[in-house]
Amino acid sequence: MTSTSDYDLVILGGGAAAFAAITEASRRDLSTAIVNTGLPIGGTCVNVGCVPSKHLLAVAENGASASENPFGAVKYPEEPTVDWVDALDGTDDLVEGFRQENYVDVAEHFETDIYEGYGQLTDDTTIEVVDGADERARITGEKALVATGSSPWAPPIDGLDDVDYYTSETILEERDLPESIVMIGGGYIALEWGQVLHRVGVDMTILQRSERVLSGMEGQIGREMQRAFEEEGIEVITGNDFQRVRMLAADGGAEAVQSGVAVETVVDGTERTVAGDALFVATGVQPNSEGIGLETVGVEMNDDGTVHVDEHFQTTNPDIYAAGDVIGEPELETVAAKEGNHAIKNAFGSAEHSSAGRSSERSPREDDEGVSINYDAVPAVVFTSPEVAAVGTTELEYMDEHGACSCRTVQMEDVPRAKAVKNTDGLVQVVKHHETDEIVGVHMVGPRAADMIMEATLAVKFGLTVDDIIDTVHPFPTFSEAFKHACQAFRRDTSTMSCCVE
Repeated sequence: MTSTSDYDLVILGGGAAAFAAITEASRRDLSTAIVNTGLPIGGTCVNVGCVPSKHLLAVAENGASASENPFGAVKYPEEPTVDWVDALDGTDDLVEGFRQENYVDVAEHFETDIYEGYGQLTDDTTIEVVDGADERARITGEKALVATGSSPWAPPIDGLDDVDYYTSETILEERDLPESIVMIGGGYIALEWGQVLHRVGVDMTILQRSERVLSGMEGQIGREMQRAFEEEGIEVITGNDFQRVRMLAADGGAEAVQSGVAVETVVDGTERTVAGDALFVATGVQPNSEGIGLETVGVEMNDDGTVHVDEHFQTTNPDIYAAGDVIGEPELETVAAKEGNHAIKNAFGSAEHSSAGRSSERSPREDDEGVSINYDAVPAVVFTSPEVAAVGTTELEYMDEHGACSCRTVQMEDVPRAKAVKNTDGLVQVVKHHETDEIVGVHMVGPRAADMIMEATLAVKFGLTVDDIIDTVHPFPTFSEAFKHACQAFRRDTSTMSCCVE
């Protein structure tokens, strides 16, 4: 028997955007319900994305510490090894703890009802669970939020559908790793997983369609990362024109058994075949927008399948909002959370708060514009070693707009802290406005770049100039001085500068 429950807000999806939404809704004393579709509660980040991959990156980095030790004074009696099964068990325990503490317990705290199963929008802001544990449940809200996230996407390469391959989700289920893997893709997922697998003993070859890895970022970044990966022993082949993927079969009697995979490609006009024991496809993601009833309730999609929203995250149905990966780039957990928060603010208007911090009443929106996000001030990070981080405009983007670029780059090998600890891979580039000197973009490769990027993000967000950074005292010796040195390069020859010159 179908039962229907009414709420102020109903959400399709159970990841970062959904939980940011119920957090904001709780401040307004709104009743909320989630239909969790696909991955376990918590979505991509906690289950198959940020949490497991960063844990395994740390495991792999510690496993590689002996072979990459730069100090002759440090001796290792033997090379450390990584027990992959034990690493996965630790990952599973970590994910389970995060899921319980950061999602299940949070939903309970906010008195959010969770329905498990495949949900569809069936009538304006009504969601019906059509399959799963809570099949036939129907929930209706004053407003609805679509936050169904994304899934790994495979490109249309001839033969790919006929072979078995890993993705960033399925690799977490593999307890017995092959000796060699060919990876198609050169973005952040490919680089992070490529390094993890290489450092736990897999022979890795990365094939990228573009002329450089991390093709969506500043050009120097990709070239530096390719150099670092090749120095570590990971083969990187760029500029691929993929022709076909085929199975290498072993003798399995009447039925062929896959014993390997070959990728047929053309590089610089030359045909090549790259073979390995297994294939890993890391070519991006696709929005989870099909089959959830969007057409039924008048929600339009873009040509790439993402949900069409305005700058306030409202869809073409005025009572339905959308946030997170399902609306497109940048597909980042922190961005999804911010979008989910803003969607609720825009859907229900501003709230007045009691001294306890909870909403005392719903009030009209303070202005007619609502809240939106400045995506130019959103940092992106790749958690490889060395790390990659970037925010704002690239050199090429600036040149396309202004015809020239006012840019400076410093190498990490010229930064005192990097030299002192013998960790000198990388660079920092600063892009500034040619008239105002305001910093409009910063791009980094190097140790702790993921942490250093926040100073640059504040500079881009608040329009700080290179002189503002120069005039700010930085602790010595730190990696953060690299950003300051890049700013100083606009004013002086940094090769003739002593360590602490301001």
